[in-house]
Amino acid sequence: MVTGILTATILVGATGLIIGLLLGIASIKFKVEVDEKEEAVLAALPGNNCGGCGYPGCSGLAHAIASGEAKVNQCPVGGESVGNKIAEIMGVEAESGVRKVAFVHCQGDCDRTKVDYEYSGVKDCRMLSFVPNGGPKTCNHGCLGFGSCVEVCPFDAIHVVNGLAQVDREKCKACGKCVDVCPKNLITLEPYDAQYFVACKSADKGPVVMKGCDVGCVGCSLCMKNCPSEAITMDGPLAVIDQEKCTKCGTCIEKCPKKAIVMV
Repeated sequence: MVTGILTATILVGATGLIIGLLLGIASIKFKVEVDEKEEAVLAALPGNNCGGCGYPGCSGLAHAIASGEAKVNQCPVGGESVGNKIAEIMGVEAESGVRKVAFVHCQGDCDRTKVDYEYSGVKDCRMLSFVPNGGPKTCNHGCLGFGSCVEVCPFDAIHVVNGLAQVDREKCKACGKCVDVCPKNLITLEPYDAQYFVACKSADKGPVVMKGCDVGCVGCSLCMKNCPSEAITMDGPLAVIDQEKCTKCGTCIEKCPKKAIVMV
């Protein structure tokens, strides 16, 4: 009986030893070489995995930076400080970047817009394309206010207040998720230092705009005609500000009869 136990013990031990040796050999033969710079870049990134850089998470961006496919300051969350740290790891100079922030081109909250009917369906802006007029609000171009942008924001930087999406500029990391999800294309990424914006995206003519919203752009072009730096042009019936030309003089706000241009 003792002999049987010893034999079994020896067999089990020998089997474990053989398996261990095979695993050791396999680990050496199939070892994946780790790029030390890639690991260092990954450690420097904030780890939010938001995808705002255009790559699948921080590991994807780290690989792209290490292989020279992406810029060292491509992470919108980390900003300049992370970009400088990664540049040091890669042994290059960081390019100067412009901090950006999301802006909602609409002021159509519950007090300033009219509605055509009461909606009681799914509270998802993306689903509103299946209902009459693309939503209950009379303006078919404004914020629907059901918060699809809120759901996708990984930084708690956008909330719906009184039926209108509003961005917390200090929390926003310009990842672009809200931009992609908005079915009305109302959200854009703008320079953080920019102060004047046309808070409207309506493609309708003035009389139609006024029928549905108190603060929509009516296409009067007074802002364009009076802008001393020629920073405003008209895209059909809608005023558009060129932020690179804008000198922040405030004339456009003074001249806009509907207060469709705002200062942040």
